[in-house]
Amino acid sequence: MHSAYTSDIASLVHACHERFLNSTNIVLSRDISARFDEHGQVLFASLHRLYAQRFVSHQEFTNWCLQLTARMAVRLNERSDALLILDQKRSKQPDWFTSQNMLGYCAYADRFAGNLRGINEKIPHLRSLGISYLHLLPFLKARTGENDGGFAVSDFSQVEPSLGTMADLNQLTAALRTAGISLCSDLVLNHVADDHPWAIAARNGSDEYRDYFYHYPDRTIPDQFEETLPQIFPQVAPGNFTYIEAMRSWVWTTFYPYQWDLNYSNPAVFAEMSDAMLHLANQGIEAFRLDSTAFLWKRTGTNCMNQPEAHLILQCLRAIAAIVTPGVLLKAEAIVPTQDLPPYLGDLHGRKKECHIAYHSSLMAGAWVAMAEQNVSLLSEVIRSTPELPPETSWLTYVRCHDDIGWNVLRPEASQLGGDVQQRLSTVSRFYAGLDNSFASGASFQASEPSAVHGTVGMASALCGLQKARSEEELQAALKRMLLLYGLTLSFGGMPLIYMGDEIAQGNDDHYTNEPAHRLDSRWLHRPIWDVALASQSVNETSCNGQFLKSLKSLLHLRRRLPQLAARNHRQLLQYEDPSVLLMLRDSDSQYVLFAGNFSGTEKILSLAHLQKLLPALNISHSSLWKNNDCQPADDTLRIGPWEQIWLFPLSQSE
Repeated sequence: MHSAYTSDIASLVHACHERFLNSTNIVLSRDISARFDEHGQVLFASLHRLYAQRFVSHQEFTNWCLQLTARMAVRLNERSDALLILDQKRSKQPDWFTSQNMLGYCAYADRFAGNLRGINEKIPHLRSLGISYLHLLPFLKARTGENDGGFAVSDFSQVEPSLGTMADLNQLTAALRTAGISLCSDLVLNHVADDHPWAIAARNGSDEYRDYFYHYPDRTIPDQFEETLPQIFPQVAPGNFTYIEAMRSWVWTTFYPYQWDLNYSNPAVFAEMSDAMLHLANQGIEAFRLDSTAFLWKRTGTNCMNQPEAHLILQCLRAIAAIVTPGVLLKAEAIVPTQDLPPYLGDLHGRKKECHIAYHSSLMAGAWVAMAEQNVSLLSEVIRSTPELPPETSWLTYVRCHDDIGWNVLRPEASQLGGDVQQRLSTVSRFYAGLDNSFASGASFQASEPSAVHGTVGMASALCGLQKARSEEELQAALKRMLLLYGLTLSFGGMPLIYMGDEIAQGNDDHYTNEPAHRLDSRWLHRPIWDVALASQSVNETSCNGQFLKSLKSLLHLRRRLPQLAARNHRQLLQYEDPSVLLMLRDSDSQYVLFAGNFSGTEKILSLAHLQKLLPALNISHSSLWKNNDCQPADDTLRIGPWEQIWLFPLSQSE
């Protein structure tokens, strides 16, 4: 049986290889052939596991694979010379995105710059920060009216008209590439809008397109699924199925009723979505944030998340990208507990490859908990639980993003520490909602299920206390808290991300409820329009916002000089007696960076003798020091003020 299977796959790979090369008119055919040899086996073996049973014969399945291969060749033939050169360069350095020089930025095109053309004018600002990766949140044609911030896509081949055209996108990607910045686009894998052509055809009676979705004539099967399914938006979109009168069917809608889940058990859906990815890559997009990756496969009796087939789908997309567009990165948007994250990156031996990058949401949430509790125990547990990275992969580390802070992702680590996990996370949620006399100005976001803890929304500066600050002391404390969170993000290892407006300490958009399409989604609290006046004011380094921008740029500049901070390098927590102090060591080739963060509102005094016991290589007289304020070593101690941080590293690396 195994021998027959192996023979079938070998023959299939050979046939597809021949079809691919015969359909390709690219001069670099030798390199392309080698890429097919390397990734074709994984691609077609995985496709066989996913879809062979959907065909009446092996020959029929082979024909479908040949058609898929032909579409891949078409997309390769359309690839520009500039992108082919980029592919070749990055193929020779497959870990190019893991260095300490990588820095991301995330923004909505319209709220940051009006439209895609406006982004061109922001390139000097991005370069001043050292940005090398720009994630523009959904800019493809979206559903008219409510569209989940653009995540309800109506057409994967068009730009949202209010933002520009495909020609504008091509011009922008070329300009960014010249500036050394890779553009990342969302690729919404799990669903399409109810006005997408596939959904319209399904509603109009097409059996072919109805099979692109999960649809049921009555509630029998949906009710079976609902027994174990979570609810993503229980307050505004309860349930996971929506009745569509025109189809006389219940359609699977995990998120909102106007977002129809795609049926990936249908091979036609996979073929269409992989082709959409390649088409967009040919417009110059160099990275894809694969949205909702955990939800791609449905199975009764489970929560329909993190299923084995979802990982096979991602492995297939990775293989296709590696063959046709090897200069392109795939990023997993899998907001799942740390223990469930490793498969989204592959295995440690590099035999299974999925996404290049994954969000480390637990690190982000754990850091906010440490600040609320003035205790690093949970954050430390997250760091200790962080798995080793597979080859040529990276974490994406961040302080804030367009989504809410979901505290429930921390349940596994919190359970390890004992106590009432529900109470602990609920207390943190209340704290950042601005309750219980906290310094934060945030709001609660709906919980994913009745027993879950509410998430938190709000801009970083507001959650750190800037909005409530009524004195210079409170203002400075808020700025230090925010810088501390960014310091951890920058030193942890991975690709750090700056969320639009954070660099100038921009606050909440308290007027989002005035917009009908936004008022029911409190996440718009932290999706403000770029504040031009505040950005101009930030040029003044004595202003509140200017102080933060100056300090952040100082840290960004320092990070670029320290190769110890590259994603692949070793990370270690050093034990310290004070529960509010985090000591994290990053080292490579006998060079080190020691991050010391004070997650409390009181000054801490570190014993240099104790530090040297923890880190024998540390020689304070031959070390450079980055600090928030005046915290130079005095006698045998190192003082760290409230909410401050210190970076210690060899003197040879200082300027």
